[in-house]
Amino acid sequence: MPTAQTKPLQSSKRKKSPAQGKFEQLLWGDKTNIDIERYPFAEISPHLRLRHHARAKRLALRLDVKNRLVYLTIPKRISVKAAYKFALENQNWITDRLEELPKKVTLGHGALIPLFGQEYQVHITCDKTLRKTNISLKDNKLIVLTNKENPEARIKRFVISHTLEELSKLAHEKAAILGKKIKNIDVKDTASRWGSCSQDGCLSFSWRLAFASPEAYDYVVAHEVAHLNHMDHSPAFWKQCAALSDNYVRGKAWMKINAQELLRYC
Repeated sequence: MPTAQTKPLQSSKRKKSPAQGKFEQLLWGDKTNIDIERYPFAEISPHLRLRHHARAKRLALRLDVKNRLVYLTIPKRISVKAAYKFALENQNWITDRLEELPKKVTLGHGALIPLFGQEYQVHITCDKTLRKTNISLKDNKLIVLTNKENPEARIKRFVISHTLEELSKLAHEKAAILGKKIKNIDVKDTASRWGSCSQDGCLSFSWRLAFASPEAYDYVVAHEVAHLNHMDHSPAFWKQCAALSDNYVRGKAWMKINAQELLRYC
């Protein structure tokens, strides 16, 4: 199940001129870096990144929500000068898209995070005499006892492990309804898909589903389990997905409207 993507901004189609053809070797050779350094792309936005793509047909700006960057794709036939002009003309689009991104939520002390429908506050106690980090959920608190000054990476691993446990239980329950067996379940830090199902029955989910509403993560799990019967998005698949979901309409709508908000958790 793919994540919602912001529609890229593309340039209009252009016919390839003889001059552009002659420029190709320069653009894709050692001169590329020299040309890039000649134009102040960073002044347009420090979050702008360039990406050369041999098969691209036109210039395009694409927002990377997870990493909070904007990528400028440059086709092989387009000069760096033309790419700079395109980015400069669309500087407001770049700025607006980045400013529209929801504020990041880190897993530091005092942070309020929803985990599987229940809100928890992160409480970190640092004690250098401790030999290892211990994390637990108790009384609406995510309690962290650690010898680390910044245990956010450890907290993230805890949430991922907790997500694997919760989604695995849910997925197996839904698979049992279909009389199907799941070969393996994994939870990853993905940006392009909320879940996936392979031909051999392996399921994978994004760890950020832990922060979604109960109807939403239930819908995503139902979506992937339904693929055990239907490796497509046919009417039969959607009927199966709806039957497996606790609240198909609300879950699907929540993901459509709010899914991008999940990427603010890091």
